[in-house]
Amino acid sequence: MPTSLVEGNSLLTVDIGSVNTRAAYFDVVEGSYRFIAMGQARTTANPPTNNIIIGVQDAIRNLQNLTGKTLMDDEGRLVIPSQPDGTGVDHLATSVSAGSALKTVVVGLLPDVSLRSIESLAQTTYTRVVETLGMNDSRKMEEQVDAILRYSPDLIMIAGGTDGGATQSLQKLIEVIGLTSYLLPESKRPAILYAGNHALADDVEAALKNISSAVAICPNIRPSLELEDLAPAQSALAGLVMQIREQQMSQLHDVRYLSGGTLIPTAYALGRMVRFLARYFGSDKGVFNVDLGASALTTATSLSGDLNLSVFPQFGMGEPLSGLLRYTNLEEIERWVTVDIPKEALRDYLYQKSIYPANTPANAEELAIEQAIARHVMYLSMRAMTARFPGAFSGEGQFPQFEPIIASGSTITNAPTAGQKLLMLLDGLQPVGVTTIVLDQNNLLPMLGVAAEQNNLMPVQVLDSGALSYLAKVICPVGNTAYGTPILNLKLIQEDGMTSETETKMGALQMLPVPSGRMARLQLRPIGRTDVGLGPGKGMEVEIVGSPLGVVVDARGRPLKLPTEGGARRDLLKKWLSRVGG
Repeated sequence: MPTSLVEGNSLLTVDIGSVNTRAAYFDVVEGSYRFIAMGQARTTANPPTNNIIIGVQDAIRNLQNLTGKTLMDDEGRLVIPSQPDGTGVDHLATSVSAGSALKTVVVGLLPDVSLRSIESLAQTTYTRVVETLGMNDSRKMEEQVDAILRYSPDLIMIAGGTDGGATQSLQKLIEVIGLTSYLLPESKRPAILYAGNHALADDVEAALKNISSAVAICPNIRPSLELEDLAPAQSALAGLVMQIREQQMSQLHDVRYLSGGTLIPTAYALGRMVRFLARYFGSDKGVFNVDLGASALTTATSLSGDLNLSVFPQFGMGEPLSGLLRYTNLEEIERWVTVDIPKEALRDYLYQKSIYPANTPANAEELAIEQAIARHVMYLSMRAMTARFPGAFSGEGQFPQFEPIIASGSTITNAPTAGQKLLMLLDGLQPVGVTTIVLDQNNLLPMLGVAAEQNNLMPVQVLDSGALSYLAKVICPVGNTAYGTPILNLKLIQEDGMTSETETKMGALQMLPVPSGRMARLQLRPIGRTDVGLGPGKGMEVEIVGSPLGVVVDARGRPLKLPTEGGARRDLLKKWLSRVGG
């Protein structure tokens, strides 16, 4: 693994998504690694092609057209390593999010201990939990077996027992898993991950390895009642998920071979980069990332060195939209739509988008609907994270301060204006305090995460070169006062010494002009018990870098409250959109 620039090896990273396949080329420019260009094409994992290689080749061809560099031969084979004539590339690294959510059974002992931990582990990748088995399950053994057989799961995840603790209860559950796997046809047997009492690890592997598609044994995720450690199991789970995907999409074998074994889930690669970014930015608030993809919405937070990674396949902006109404209702989505449309039109859009996820909005009405859906699924994910990480998140859908907040996903990054991008994030995430909103415009973070497997210096230098796009500095004061009440005084000191003072009232959405790239200082003086991040009534001064949106002050309250009457609500949404230049 190269750790210096002596060799200057070029690197191609490919991310195979459910809708799009991206190929990004990185090389050394003036002594440092840089992101050169990206090619994109439709993913071809589904009918009529059923061959992901075609989409990968198309993405690389588009990249070749952009760079003028030959990476494949005439038969579409990647030239690796690079040749003396300049063709080819030295290394390939690949991440994958394509494919339906894996049907998963989770097995544990106590609901608030091992079962909760194994469910948390399952939620860090592309899974859909279809059945749960625990020590207190009142069903007979044959009923438990039938319940699992009904779903024919792709993956079974087992936890339970502290290291050195009792084994009898867990052994009974493992017997159920073994019998179920044996009864399934060999081609449909699940992969199994064991992350329980270490004393049983060898017995589990011996009992299940011949009646499952794959077995992964990893350290106990709950070595004691007080300690939960998901990190080692996340790595094992990432490898197991890729084994399952290779069985579902046989062409991934060839991709893994060319990648030198570097083939990992996109969400796992993204999580690695968010953990790194927390150190890179040196933020004591932690880093938050939201990726609004077609197959899933992924969030990753790094707080005090801990990574909280959550994958929500039910909230993806593509195929999952057909089932979104199982988690919400049309009225909840409709409240974010800025145009007056029948509920039937909104429902039709959900189903049409789920069938044709690659379609982009064709008119202003469709754009308003898609952005409304994006707001609501982000809001739903925030509520889900509140339940998953009660120690880090507080309040309904309200999370603590992060610096910065990074967003990706074409619905956000391809929005027509910067104001629309920002307002979707402010409405959906509803941040508090002082933060910076950054866009991963090219979805580079997971690519850098998988690239780090082969070159751990490259992500640092690519980020230093400005790979992320700065959107705006945002001030979100929180207070419990009536709309129209003054809550904050601001003094803006420009780089040239010019000053201006502004009073903010509850309910306001303000833009303070700071030219792009210019430095400024902003003094925040709360009125009463308004909180801008240091506690009620405590002021601060922050450094500002200007952007096309200047500095945005969002004093609309947390959580956001919208009028119940449709006309008034739409007028208010349009007013906010107009305020940020949307």
